[in-house]
Amino acid sequence: MNYWLFKSEPFKFSFEQLKALGRKGTQWDGVRNYAARNNMKAMKVGDLGFFYHSNEGLDIVGIAEVCAEAHHDTTTDDPRWECVDIRAVRDVPTPPTLADIKANPKLEEMALVRLGRLSVQPVTRQEWEEVCRMGGVDPAP
Repeated sequence: MNYWLFKSEPFKFSFEQLKALGRKGTQWDGVRNYAARNNMKAMKVGDLGFFYHSNEGLDIVGIAEVCAEAHHDTTTDDPRWECVDIRAVRDVPTPPTLADIKANPKLEEMALVRLGRLSVQPVTRQEWEEVCRMGGVDPAP
């Protein structure tokens, strides 16, 4: 299993909205960055990801699961852009903020710290476990 981080501005699409979609989930569309797209192309069904609210909140509020592997992004006719489908798994009881993450020396190499603008990021197993610990979540799937 691999781990990821999905960033979204909550006024555009929040974790609450993802939860409301239930097990069906939704496509993680509209990504127009090659590195983020390539990250999605590497995802497998069952991979888990943090759901991070950017611009407002600046915190990891939930855990999502990849429920469909990379496919054409239906928001564009351009065949270069693909996306995955994700669904909500659970809330993070104590959402770690960006400031909390930056202050944790165990997370100094995390993509969220180093590559802040990337909308879909890889997360190492060690980072996953540490952020789950910070958020009060069992890191096991």
